Amino acid sequence: MAELAFCFGTSHGPMLNTQPEEWGQRARADRVNPALAFRGSQYSFDELLELRAPGFAKECTPVVWERRHRACRAAIDTLSSRVWAARLDVLIVLSSDHKETFDDRLLAPFTVYWGDTVQHEPFTQEALDAMPPGLAIAEVANAPSVSTIRSCHPELALHIVRQAGEAGFDPAASRQLPDGKYHDYGIPHGWGFIYQQILGGSGTIPFVPLFVNTFWEPNPPSAKRCYDFGRTLGAAVDSFPSDIRVGIAASGGLSHFVVDEELDHQFLQALIDDDRDYLASLSAPVLSSGTSELRNWIAVAGAVAASRCALRAEIVDYQPCYRSEAGTGNAMGFVAWEPRPDQT
Repeated sequence: MAELAFCFGTSHGPMLNTQPEEWGQRARADRVNPALAFRGSQYSFDELLELRAPGFAKECTPVVWERRHRACRAAIDTLSSRVWAARLDVLIVLSSDHKETFDDRLLAPFTVYWGDTVQHEPFTQEALDAMPPGLAIAEVANAPSVSTIRSCHPELALHIVRQAGEAGFDPAASRQLPDGKYHDYGIPHGWGFIYQQILGGSGTIPFVPLFVNTFWEPNPPSAKRCYDFGRTLGAAVDSFPSDIRVGIAASGGLSHFVVDEELDHQFLQALIDDDRDYLASLSAPVLSSGTSELRNWIAVAGAVAASRCALRAEIVDYQPCYRSEAGTGNAMGFVAWEPRPDQT
């Protein structure tokens, strides 16, 4: 039977791939955003700055930006080394599609890709030129320089689809991705970050891409639904008949586009404590905007809780990366679930 050998969660925000002296580029978009989401409400930049007075100007200096960026890159390197040390035969990656692949023609709460391979395409210059401020400089790091075919694991993916159906879920199943926003039929940046940043561009570990509709109305799954789906996912891995080592990754998060350190610390502690009640209780207004990507982490926590392979969460690092005095930015989190000492 398969073994759930290692799980991890990582932020994939553009500031991770951007030199710290350029972090202010993304703040340009924040300043004109009339709907910055924070604790269930929406604010203009000026309203948010007034609400969070005296603000976070001390966090937006070159020295602080350099220190936080360096810490984040060290955490990415740590996760990378632990992934390779786990000797995985397949990696299931849960991430959120920013309507780069699926769109209003069809949005499912959960979609499992079960193709043999998936395309991983570089961005065209036209696509990069059309991106909002501060994105193009980062997104090139989440894609290869040439068109690349990545291996997948259709047998495990199809097993997940069938086991989820028997458990009362009805995930969508995709054997060929649509042409998507960039008309390239490729995976978006949530999965590209794992390939390029965590695995160093290597495609030697087959993926099972699993799309979670974290962002888009009308049907993002509730926190409880995500946790329960994760439990189904963990049970599906346990029941897969092949003797393989499986990993599960959550890509995205933590709080953003407005940093909320209180929420992040509560959430990370809930992962450590396997606090199902807290994880399943997060409301839709809290899980909005970029913070909605916590849904991916909630599902991984559910998978770990349901698996016979006892894994324990450890915080590798947490860095609240502010990019403006109003508190906009991206809280970067890095968590590894590894075997308990008595299981090694």
